[in-house]
Amino acid sequence: MASRSQFSLLGERRFAPLFWTQFLGAANDNLFKFAFTLLATYRSAEWGGVDPATAGFVIGAIFIAPFVLLSATAGQVADKVEKGALIRFVKNLEIVVMAVAAAGFAGRMPALLYLSVFLMGVHSTLFGPVKYAYLPQHLKDEELTGGNGLVEMGTFVAILAGTMAAGFLVRSGEGGATAVAIACLAVAALGRIAAGLVPRSPAPEPDLRINWNPFTETWANLRIAARDRTVLHSLLGISWLWFVGSIFLTSFTPFAKDVLGGDENVVTVLLAVFSVGIGLGALACERLSGRKVEIGLVPFGSIGITVFAVDLWLASRGMAPEGVRGAAAFARDGASLRVMADLFLLALFAGFYSVPLYALIQSRAEPAHRARVIAANNILNAVFMIAASLMATALLSAGLTLPQLFLVVGLMNAAVAAYIYGLVPEFLMRFLCWLLVHSAYRLGKKGIGNIPEEGPAVVVCNHVSFVDALVILAASPRPIRFVMDHRIFAIPVLSFVFRTAKAIPIAPAKENPALLERAYDEVAAALAQGELVGIFPEGAITRDGEIQRFRSGISRILERSPVPVVPMALKGLYGSFFSRRGGAAMTRPFRRGVFSRIALEVAPAMAPASVTPEALQAKVAALRGGRR
Repeated sequence: MASRSQFSLLGERRFAPLFWTQFLGAANDNLFKFAFTLLATYRSAEWGGVDPATAGFVIGAIFIAPFVLLSATAGQVADKVEKGALIRFVKNLEIVVMAVAAAGFAGRMPALLYLSVFLMGVHSTLFGPVKYAYLPQHLKDEELTGGNGLVEMGTFVAILAGTMAAGFLVRSGEGGATAVAIACLAVAALGRIAAGLVPRSPAPEPDLRINWNPFTETWANLRIAARDRTVLHSLLGISWLWFVGSIFLTSFTPFAKDVLGGDENVVTVLLAVFSVGIGLGALACERLSGRKVEIGLVPFGSIGITVFAVDLWLASRGMAPEGVRGAAAFARDGASLRVMADLFLLALFAGFYSVPLYALIQSRAEPAHRARVIAANNILNAVFMIAASLMATALLSAGLTLPQLFLVVGLMNAAVAAYIYGLVPEFLMRFLCWLLVHSAYRLGKKGIGNIPEEGPAVVVCNHVSFVDALVILAASPRPIRFVMDHRIFAIPVLSFVFRTAKAIPIAPAKENPALLERAYDEVAAALAQGELVGIFPEGAITRDGEIQRFRSGISRILERSPVPVVPMALKGLYGSFFSRRGGAAMTRPFRRGVFSRIALEVAPAMAPASVTPEALQAKVAALRGGRR
């Protein structure tokens, strides 16, 4: 599995039909909405009569209103009904809605188009929970990040395709609106064909009694999500991204027209840059995460969002367009290139931010309630997006310019991110681990699949440096509770990581017998709860690079908790900044140079009856070989 690319999923029926159903649905959403937005913005007298500067926000608010009203019901239906049949029903509904929209375009009747916007919101509300609950039902844990990355990439490529098609058709002449109507119907029909190939997906709770009260059901779903604090705050993190993203996406048309002096083609260019950025960011997550759910990418993404939102304000605040220019003239302007770079990088980091959060929710939410948790997420998304529309409209009406609005959003993102990471330090802990193995080191991994996917086990490794535990945590697909010397546990910065990872401090019997006994009690309790516990049996960091004698602590642990033992070996860390080669650690920054190659090799688990300190030491030494 480790050698397979995420793109191989596109050739498998368990994934491909859903992917194309989602792709075509997203393309149709944006073909329809963006065509209507362009008509309402550039030809407002004929198409809607609302303020052109706020037409996009109005259409966006109408589209997401059903998410607030119907998501709770949609989540219950997705948990109760076989998913393939439900997907086909939703795509049938899309054809009906597009027929209503076609009548609105052909007859130049804005009221029908606004109704269609609402109905397409209903369609998306029904499809959202079943889409994200389907993925963990058909994908393996190590495929979740890659599968979500493909869906995210496909969604934004579809947004780009739909947007470009809308711009092309609207500008095609007097019959542009009619052409949009025909295209919307055709894409809806293709989506229904793709939905017909979605394999059967049994309902996790077919006997569920549906609660038709959206308010009590939403509250119940949030309480279910709150059973795992990380899941709840992941929901809030995704909703915040939609708050930020909706402001940028709905601002592109007035931003291009009023700030950049661009025509409809410039709007398409901005959306293309944004869509490519978030698509590439989403695809990169599988490689950056090492094929596991890596929430350490989330803080990395939020930092980039803030940095480039602020720079977008700096790049665009002084622009004073003269007349309307096309895409070619816009691209030749040096200032415009900076604007496009900011949008691309902002979107790229948004991809880093969103994919791990979606994968985390899917992997940690209770399977029987997964669709309802995702429905609760959709409700929160909708509330945040409506709040974003109201805030943006209020600030713009109060006199803020669009670049100033981008600055406000960037600063708000920094504040919200700091708040969320303060509530859930696991995100920052994973970020520091991820940063370590992607900046100071280049980590090679072998045999990671030998770490048990579930159940208790003790992982045992040689002790080379102060960051051994961080390197192993960065590579492991599961959390590990390390037993470590209380002095290392107390090192500033590292202490934050160790405390957040629920490491267990230990001391020698002569120094603190009470702490020693408490450590063994915590190890037994962790193993009884099915957790992984990590130990360094040498008891101290090596000073000469050689593996020291393994002490008897492992035998004491196994006497009380006979669980499998997983040997592993670190290679290449001796001589690095964090090792004790040639004296005290962390005193000579460039002993091995930047991006040093290190490796972690894991052997198959040993049965507890076969484990002795001597046998374990020999196994770890053989794994390490001659490389220190």
